[in-house]
Amino acid sequence: MIKYLPFVVVGAVVALVFVFALLRSRTLHANPLYQHAYKLEDIVDLFPTTVGQVNRMKNALMDDAQQQVDTLLAIKDDERTFENTALALDTLAGLSDFALGGRVLYSLTLVSTNTDLRDKAQAAVVELQGFSQDAIFSNKKVYNAFKAYVEGNAKNEILNDAQRYFLKEAIDGFERAGLHLPQKMLDQVKELKKELAELTMEFGANIAQDDSTIEVTQAGLDGISPDFIETLQCMNDGNYILRTDYPTRTQVLENCNVADTRERWYYANNRCAYPLNEAILKSIIEKRHELARLLGFESYAALNIADEMAQTPERAQKFILDLIERGKEKFDDELELLMQNLPESVTLQDGKLKPWDIIFVAEQYKRKHLLVDEQKIAEYFPMDHTIDQLFEVYERFMGLRFELTPCKGWWHDDVRVVQVYKKGNSELIGTLLLDLYPRDNKFSHACSMAIIPGLAQKNKSVPYVGMVIANFPKPTKKKPSLLTRQNVRTFFHEFGHALHDVLGRTELATQAGTNTKTDFVELPSQMLEEWLWDKDILRSISHHYQTGEQLPERQLKRIVAIKQFNKGCFINGQGFLALFSLDCFAAGANKDPEKLWQTLNAQYSNEKILQIDSKSFASFGHLTGYGARYYGYLWSKVFALDVFTQIKEHGLLDPIIGQKYVETILQPGGSKDPNELLVNFLGREPNTDAFIADLGLEKKSKILAGAQPVD
Repeated sequence: MIKYLPFVVVGAVVALVFVFALLRSRTLHANPLYQHAYKLEDIVDLFPTTVGQVNRMKNALMDDAQQQVDTLLAIKDDERTFENTALALDTLAGLSDFALGGRVLYSLTLVSTNTDLRDKAQAAVVELQGFSQDAIFSNKKVYNAFKAYVEGNAKNEILNDAQRYFLKEAIDGFERAGLHLPQKMLDQVKELKKELAELTMEFGANIAQDDSTIEVTQAGLDGISPDFIETLQCMNDGNYILRTDYPTRTQVLENCNVADTRERWYYANNRCAYPLNEAILKSIIEKRHELARLLGFESYAALNIADEMAQTPERAQKFILDLIERGKEKFDDELELLMQNLPESVTLQDGKLKPWDIIFVAEQYKRKHLLVDEQKIAEYFPMDHTIDQLFEVYERFMGLRFELTPCKGWWHDDVRVVQVYKKGNSELIGTLLLDLYPRDNKFSHACSMAIIPGLAQKNKSVPYVGMVIANFPKPTKKKPSLLTRQNVRTFFHEFGHALHDVLGRTELATQAGTNTKTDFVELPSQMLEEWLWDKDILRSISHHYQTGEQLPERQLKRIVAIKQFNKGCFINGQGFLALFSLDCFAAGANKDPEKLWQTLNAQYSNEKILQIDSKSFASFGHLTGYGARYYGYLWSKVFALDVFTQIKEHGLLDPIIGQKYVETILQPGGSKDPNELLVNFLGREPNTDAFIADLGLEKKSKILAGAQPVD
């Protein structure tokens, strides 16, 4: 998932009131932030369609932000109030045209079909990030003005808890950003952040724009769905082109009976963005370490995690190592079982399983021995019907209403618009843009991204606007888009982030929705995934694309029964990625990512899996956005399962517990400490009982939410 742009968030700092109109043409359009309900054509107009518009937008954004900063600095210290200083900064970072425009331009780098426009948007984002460091987030004058208010008039002003929490988080964020340093050191910090902004944008762009393919004969596609083959590009010689996107990954690694195809596709995918990103990643590691040292931290990981729930890299690493150790026996047993049941096209090398065969062997075992065929099950999940039914689940549980609204003029005809309302209320609370099919140069994974955060103040209500991006199978002439259960979980996950944003409408923009701790932010999305292991929910959303029948009872029981299947492999894989991200940004400037990847893989993978020359680190996109915090997926999974278990006791569609969940977990956004949110919902401190039970491991309670490391 993608949170606010890096230049918009430094800790929790923030903003001002504004007067800017985005330029789609020669006509100025009224800023929709001032409207109580958006017209869709105004949202369409937020997105530039030409290089010239990108340039004009970028320049106007910087001019407008500078005016806001100048206005803020002109206020005398003894006249500072929460509204003219703290709220002004919050608006600048979260809800101003500067923040909005930056997110719009960044979104174009992920989805635009126009290469020139996409490249120009990327360059503009880098320039905006550099400007934000100079003018706002590394500007000592801004820091001093904010600090003067916090240490002065704020002590006598009547403020609520969210405002007080904001002041604390913001001042901590400023100081973690180095604003307390001498100017010479601060200038070094600013320069490093500018260089890192450019490097991280380039790293992500290389992944998104990688066009690796392999060419395969008709015979080489044996086992792959004929409907999927129909969507492939066919060459004059009769061969087919396989791209390295997610729908192709599923078809090849899960279903293709031809070992050579699996191996060649695996290696093509393995080298995504390599060697371009190898040198870039080394520079990112080096510069982030230098930045951390300037800011008084031993490592970038320490800096990166200091304001998270885990607080230290050591605590995060201990959590991950403990999980890997707990799951090792299960991982070993699962692998041994699979190796005793190899499909015909799978052979061992030196007694070891090849990495491109692991997923295939597991899927074939599920089909043959557990009678779960994901390709057949996908026939019960045509995309349009499935999404409609998922909306019904959200509507019943969270008290919402969704409307699919026709609108043209977006960056691609595939874009759909969903508008969200509270049930029984005509007030618009969110607009979601769904871009769900793969195409060249589009962001190749799945994410939810805020464009305009939701806001709820006494005198102003701002509906959320955001995007959900995915890469689901395209429909064919004979069949609609059919979603695998993994596809359905992906949609549930990303839409969980979107709903967090829609419902987390706070007083302050930088506290809204998913703008919370990174190792907490995955809770709502991962919690909603658990709905899809419930037999009644699965039955209700299933609908065979031909017959309209729901999944039969026998198949539902089989699906629920395999919940713990291959969980040892899952723990090991997620744990490995978490350790890699922590080690990349541990103390030390000079690291060889490839060597680090191979060393960790040899240490924590199973000895019965063949070790290969892997380049996958070059396409590990979370290294830029999440940094050392990839552990947060498993960390927040602990809380997700604890929350889910309590909800299930009341009923997964029970609107009373649903409202409690909305009010205590989603609605506060980042306006409270996540530990407080969890206790408010659970009525106790969270523990790992549900998490360990779900993984099929021993049940052993551990408190994770407290500030002290767990023994």
